[in-house]
Amino acid sequence: MLGTPLKKSATKLMLLGSGELGKEVAIEAQRFGVEVVAVDRYANAPAMQVAHRSHVINMLDREELERVVRQENPTLIVPEIEAINTLFLLELEKEGFTVIPTARAANLTMNREGIRRLAAEELGLPTARYRFAKTIAEFREGVAEIGVPCVVKPIMSSSGKGQSVVRGAEDVEKAWTYALEGARGASDTVIVEEFIPFDYEITLLTVRHAAGTGFCPPIGHVQIHGDYHESWQPMPMAPAALAEARRQAKVVTDALGGYGIFGVELFIKGEEVYFSEVSPRPHDTGMVTMVSQNMSEFELHVRAILGLPVPEILNLAPAASHVVLAETSSAEVAFDGLEEALSVPETKVRLFGKPDTRPGRRMGVALSLGKDTDDARQRAEESAHAVRIVLEEI
Repeated sequence: MLGTPLKKSATKLMLLGSGELGKEVAIEAQRFGVEVVAVDRYANAPAMQVAHRSHVINMLDREELERVVRQENPTLIVPEIEAINTLFLLELEKEGFTVIPTARAANLTMNREGIRRLAAEELGLPTARYRFAKTIAEFREGVAEIGVPCVVKPIMSSSGKGQSVVRGAEDVEKAWTYALEGARGASDTVIVEEFIPFDYEITLLTVRHAAGTGFCPPIGHVQIHGDYHESWQPMPMAPAALAEARRQAKVVTDALGGYGIFGVELFIKGEEVYFSEVSPRPHDTGMVTMVSQNMSEFELHVRAILGLPVPEILNLAPAASHVVLAETSSAEVAFDGLEEALSVPETKVRLFGKPDTRPGRRMGVALSLGKDTDDARQRAEESAHAVRIVLEEI
């Protein structure tokens, strides 16, 4: 049973994180008459612009987070980013609040150490070899043991911040410093990972719902500096590799529990599959599903967390997405070139409405269909590159 927004009967969903992914979740929730409260660390975030109400707080601050949760008393607490006091979410869940998918999932996945130890050491999933380091001495030992090239990341970060590749002795100290500078919060630990020469990497969107577990067709993607740049669906895979990818995704999402969509990232080398990471929420590479599927990842997420049916997930056509990025910082933002961008056949443009820019910030996305994924990728890139960000530099 669902209520009516702004009435006593309201089903109230609180988004913790209100960026472009949260905005789409808010829109899908409102299509079912759900009252949406958007929370983020800055004013006028994308989801705030379509929510019933919003709050600007530091979500890592327990007192601020508690104040907003007590004030709103939400039916569902839906984390949409990692930068949240997840230990407090565990307390709220014990009180009886519903955290999506679970407070434990949010807590484990915000920290690369937690999810990697769960996947590799408890669940036995194949991963790159890894070591954790809290000091420069431990870091040097870890690099020596794993060997070069190796990938270095802070255990707590997002959008590729602090991630680099060590290719020789001259990179070691620089990688350590960069990882600590890119870490979120008070994180002081770095992960050193074996560099796997994979053929490609995928996101396997996995949805846990009342009737079981479903999978979207695999999504191929390209990252630049550790952050999503373009994605496409479907990614062709050998049947054995796809079956193994689904097996691993089900194992890890079953361990995390709860309902909702999970973005499971995997490396593929031939028919070998290596688990990389999982996000217990819609994934940025999954924005392509807004045109590629009968139900987008955002609709699937909302259906699942509301306990509604999730029927067969279908890929409607080869499709691709490509980001629109800012190059400089500005508090005043406008967009030009949309006529050219939207002249590309079978293409849509989504501008997120972020209130300001900074170098490399994602401001929009082009979404294209094509006769095949190569055609769709070319169209999406052409459209995204036609959009020009006009701004007043800070």
